[in-house]
Amino acid sequence: MPRPANPETRSRLLKKGGDLVSSRGFNATGVQEITAAAGVPKGSFYNYFDSKEAFAVEVLSEYWDSVVELYGWILTDDRTSPLSRITRYFAGLADFHERRQYAFGCLIGNMALEVTPSSEEVRAKLATIYREWSTSLTDCLREAQVRKELAPGRDASQLAAALIDTFEGAVMRAKVERSRAPFDSFERCVLPCLLA
Repeated sequence: MPRPANPETRSRLLKKGGDLVSSRGFNATGVQEITAAAGVPKGSFYNYFDSKEAFAVEVLSEYWDSVVELYGWILTDDRTSPLSRITRYFAGLADFHERRQYAFGCLIGNMALEVTPSSEEVRAKLATIYREWSTSLTDCLREAQVRKELAPGRDASQLAAALIDTFEGAVMRAKVERSRAPFDSFERCVLPCLLA
């Protein structure tokens, strides 16, 4: 389908619609609400996206790209040790959620829980994001092994998956409790155990 020539409208749909999906959930957010928030006619939504699921994939892409832009560099910052980078990385993500008053959770985790059972398109995008996230952490953990900060016998990819899984759990708890306490537990209990 040919795309309209107005990238600002598409960007506005993604931004305003992404905000609605983050705050209300994917299923509770209708196309009419997205277009109204973006200030465009309802029918124009389908000039930019083939379906609501295609829109969700784009929202996830934008969200993940912003996470990588804001925090991904920490994992490759060779001025500090790899394990320090991982601690700083997760602290940065926790700060992000704190600035948002823990109200929204992680869009990746939220969409995984809400949309994955009904949309293969969204599930596939989420799987790609989780692979990319795991790869960036795995690379940092392998560097830690090379530098002898982490035992060489540890499976770096399994550790990366465990870090993501436990952090996503902390995000959910923080959303429920509206508190940094789950992130503090992650930083004080989970990180030292997994990275020992």
